[in-house]
Amino acid sequence: MTETSKFYIVKHRAGNCEILPLAEPSQRIAQLEQLNPSIIEKWGPYDSPQDAIARRIGLIRAGKCQPQ
Repeated sequence: MTETSKFYIVKHRAGNCEILPLAEPSQRIAQLEQLNPSIIEKWGPYDSPQDAIARRIGLIRAGKCQPQ
């Protein structure tokens, strides 16, 4: 990963959430949503993978995401 990478959590139609690293978040997340219509919700950006993992755990506990 580069220092400029940001991490997003995306929720798929199946209910599971995935952490995605993006080098240029502002451009790439919009493209990703257009290319993958199964993404129904997103959270982020987060500065580190640890922050994204902690947030994903919180989303699972809140019932917004299913564990994988």
